[in-house]
Amino acid sequence: MTVLAKVLASLKRGDTLVLARIDRLARSLFHLAEVIDGLEQRGVTFKSLGDPIDTTSPQGRFALQVLGAAAELERALIRERSIAGLRAAVARGKAPGNPGLRRRDPAALEKVRQGRAVARDDLVIAHAQEFLPMVEALRPAAAWDQVVRALNASGQIRPWDRKPWTPNSLIRAVRRLAAAGLVPQDVLAAAPKRVDSDDLVLMVAGLARLEPGLTLDGIARRLQSMGQRTPRGGLRWSRSSVKNLLDRAKEQGLVREAEPA
Repeated sequence: MTVLAKVLASLKRGDTLVLARIDRLARSLFHLAEVIDGLEQRGVTFKSLGDPIDTTSPQGRFALQVLGAAAELERALIRERSIAGLRAAVARGKAPGNPGLRRRDPAALEKVRQGRAVARDDLVIAHAQEFLPMVEALRPAAAWDQVVRALNASGQIRPWDRKPWTPNSLIRAVRRLAAAGLVPQDVLAAAPKRVDSDDLVLMVAGLARLEPGLTLDGIARRLQSMGQRTPRGGLRWSRSSVKNLLDRAKEQGLVREAEPA
């Protein structure tokens, strides 16, 4: 797990990442544009002290757009050179690909496996702030399958393949973060057995714990924006429906903060 991945994971909405030069952030123009785009999607701005890139200013955002166009050109050129090189190798009678992988050499296979594992770890760390706040708000009070349902209902997806979370994939991701020291170990503790803890109670509890100052109306608006139906199947949430679920969450020990107004 790289230091860069840990730094990216620690950034929150409203932060600004400041570096001496852009070559400290990425391997190529395309990678740089990809990283900065990911930061912008998370509400994080970027500033390079040695380059004219500062996404907090109009000029810096324009420079980033130019950089993005150059990155696309770089990617296209690399693709064309790779295809041309592959065709030339085949014309000379050489088989494409890694010789060690073709032979199923254990050392080559292990090197690929480790490379994929490092890449996935870095991706999980870089996108941790997208899913970790809800996980920390609900765990270990809620079981993993309940947390997964809450994440998927809120529109969260796995960063490495853009698919819905599963309990196993979420547990593995959180374990990676715990190994990197980015999440407390008690998040991985076993959840206590609970009764009558349905998904709506869990979701309301998660929203209340993520934003303690959120009002009942605020929770109702969040549920509506997520497209979550009410207990009766409707789409419009009322204060009373939210309060009922919040009271049940308190009875189950899912919420300990003061009740939203």
